Amino acid sequence: MDFATVIARERVLLAEGAVLERLRRGRRCALDPHAEHALLIYDPEGRKELEQMWRGYADAGREFSLPMILLSPTWRANEERLRAAGHGDVEKVNRDGVRFLAELRSRYDDYAPRIFIGGLLGCRGDAYKPAEALCEREAARFHARQIRALADTEADFLMAATLPALGEAVGIARAMAETGKPYVLSFVIRASGALLDGTPLSEAVARIDAEVTPKPAGFMVNCVHPQVFAEALDHQCARRPAVSERIIGLQANTSRRSPEELDQSAEFFAESPENLAEGMLSAHRRFGTRILGGCCGTDERHIRAIAQRVSQAVGKETPLLSPRKRGES
Repeated sequence: MDFATVIARERVLLAEGAVLERLRRGRRCALDPHAEHALLIYDPEGRKELEQMWRGYADAGREFSLPMILLSPTWRANEERLRAAGHGDVEKVNRDGVRFLAELRSRYDDYAPRIFIGGLLGCRGDAYKPAEALCEREAARFHARQIRALADTEADFLMAATLPALGEAVGIARAMAETGKPYVLSFVIRASGALLDGTPLSEAVARIDAEVTPKPAGFMVNCVHPQVFAEALDHQCARRPAVSERIIGLQANTSRRSPEELDQSAEFFAESPENLAEGMLSAHRRFGTRILGGCCGTDERHIRAIAQRVSQAVGKETPLLSPRKRGES
């Protein structure tokens, strides 16, 4: 079953928790200052560390019989950054990143068809500094090579994550749409419901849906706490109630602190897996959020707690709220 069909039919899908942030925190593997973890697949210790993380997430999905989304280690594997890291072959690095996950998936036998791989990319500049974002035209040109490379792999869909600004997101969407693969855009937002550049999330979604063909399979939010997500969706549903139909997923932080505060802090902030799981279940119930995963502060314990809590609750629930009801308290 293709990814677009799966997200339309499944009530809940798990997504991986933190990968890059855990690597930074663990300090067991040296990250490239430009390409981050994209090149770890060529290092024996790096491969071991990545496999251990992803297996922890996939095992949680298998234990609770939920579809699982894993994202390639290519968030910073664009042409400019790879050249700065001394690796000019964009196609090879992105292809090898997806292949690494595909090989891991193949070891899961009967569960393998329920593991979906996202070919991941990010913005050009600092994800928490919208002033560094590219304009629409520049973004389509800048990201095109990496997007084509990811599209020409076993990835089930394309995903751009931690996007702070609308202009660059539109350019990325246009380049992704040209590949014919399903794609998802994931924004960083504030409790007001605005992207970091100030654009209301509902306006960003409406503009991309109206101007890009084919439109995204859906939109997500990442790098915010579930309570921040809920406050943001409350604000945005008041403006455009239908927006909750298009926000299909959340990869949540375990801290309510702003993205900038977390990015600049040497201190580690986290809450218990159980508390995060309750927040994610609330997002699912209130807004119909179907893709549930983790970002900063999370590990396999948080993803397992989400899987367990959601599995327990969904089996007792009536079907998901109809679109016109989503977003209502």
